Amino acid sequence: MAIGDNARDVGLLHHDGQGARETAAFQYAASWLGDRSGFAIDPTLPLVAGPQFHRRGRGGSLFHGAIADTEPDGWARRVILRDHAKRRQEARREGREVAAVALSSLDFLLAVDDVARVGALRFADENGVFQRAPEEGRRTVPPLVELGALLSASRAVEANEETAADLAYLRGRGTSLGGLRPKCTVVDDDGTLSIGKFPSVADDRAVTKGEILALRLAAAAGIDAAVGRLVESEGQSIALIRRFDRPAGGGRSMYVSAATMIGAEEGEGAEHSYTEIVDALRAHGIAPQADTEELWRRIAFSILVTNVDDHLHNHGFLHVDGGLWRLAPAFDVNPFPERARELKTWISEEVGPEARVDGLMSVLPYFRMSRDTAVTVLAQVEEAVSRWRDIGREIGMTARELDQFADAFEHEERAGARRTIGAA
Repeated sequence: MAIGDNARDVGLLHHDGQGARETAAFQYAASWLGDRSGFAIDPTLPLVAGPQFHRRGRGGSLFHGAIADTEPDGWARRVILRDHAKRRQEARREGREVAAVALSSLDFLLAVDDVARVGALRFADENGVFQRAPEEGRRTVPPLVELGALLSASRAVEANEETAADLAYLRGRGTSLGGLRPKCTVVDDDGTLSIGKFPSVADDRAVTKGEILALRLAAAAGIDAAVGRLVESEGQSIALIRRFDRPAGGGRSMYVSAATMIGAEEGEGAEHSYTEIVDALRAHGIAPQADTEELWRRIAFSILVTNVDDHLHNHGFLHVDGGLWRLAPAFDVNPFPERARELKTWISEEVGPEARVDGLMSVLPYFRMSRDTAVTVLAQVEEAVSRWRDIGREIGMTARELDQFADAFEHEERAGARRTIGAA
């Protein structure tokens, strides 16, 4: 394993597979341990010599969190599995012998394109070739002009009508990012990496437009949010979102999810809260109070725009220096007009999942915020959200499209926020 464009050796990933039984361990390189600039890539991976094993929970990853954060899931796993099956079918038709071997956890991990892999971790084989290596004669990360082809191939997969050519086109390209919806990393016009998020064949509202609307509103509310815009291709609106793990000056930023930072395991069955993220900021943050207040602002925003898919993999951290981290820009922020108003990440254990302003105000002591500061922040967020129709029109949403999102923005908690502001 290496880190960054300069491929600095960080350690060795061990994998052993015997049928359905798999084990994995990570071991830091002696050079990484001996360098003052070396840092723990995951809070559960302290800087010690020797292999460190990870116990796989039910439904969880075989690998430690920082490594698992680069794994494909959802849409990407679907593409990889379809491609694997299609290639086996073609081999059988051609009379070639095909071993009945299922894809392992390592196969999925290494199916991710090296250029587009999330964060700064990279994986090389015994010959020093980074995985996934480019295939001869093709770019793994396509330019923006290929969005139409990517959209067409993705729609074919969604409709279960994909050809071998569709899957070959998506191989590497459509397997680098998490989440259930179709997406792909592309090279933007200025040469930077961006995420292209496509409409789904199952959409009954303008989901891609709704995400860009939410990101614009978040920025207007004073939130450090990912930068996004809409582009048209094949008559469809695609959300194009700048990759914040690729700094403007070049290179790769080390990224981990909030789940990794607080040590939450997939499938463990436990509920987690924003107060746990606050604890992580105080233990590992380079600017803990500033980021704690930023987190409170984001929760307020999620409540007011009904962003209720705020699970721990939709929050993240970027490494700054010396094992200290900052909140990554807000991303995967979406208004959900049809969903119950319950947060995936609870405000606190006491408040529970309810997306309520009074519950958010109740945790001010834990966030070490004064009521005056909180009311000021809430007023800024409410003022930004109040302009949702105007900003929606600015990005090209029609009156009908805006009406489909109305329940996400116009609800009792908005009125409750105004009452809290007015009572201050």
